[in-house]
Amino acid sequence: MSAPYKTTPVFDQHTIPLALQREHRTKAGVWGIVRVLEGELRLNFGDASEDQLLTPTNPGLVAPEQPHSVEPIGPVRMQIEFYAAAPAVSARTQTTSLSLPS
Repeated sequence: MSAPYKTTPVFDQHTIPLALQREHRTKAGVWGIVRVLEGELRLNFGDASEDQLLTPTNPGLVAPEQPHSVEPIGPVRMQIEFYAAAPAVSARTQTTSLSLPS
């Protein structure tokens, strides 16, 4: 997999910017991988059936211009990596879709 061109600082449940917790999009051509270092995080895509539960072994892949938001589920540490091309999808970057209770 190619290296990210940018990585955010590590955020916790108290420091995740509100902009990330509201619906937003990456720019055209920008891919993101949401990595959870500790705890759990919900990655929302606007349709509850597409929400993903992210954990340290289950990061989330965000396509260019795809609307999304994040929601901490209890204590969490996370960061985001940005790529100029689609990162290779492997067990390390693949996520599992599941429905989560509200």
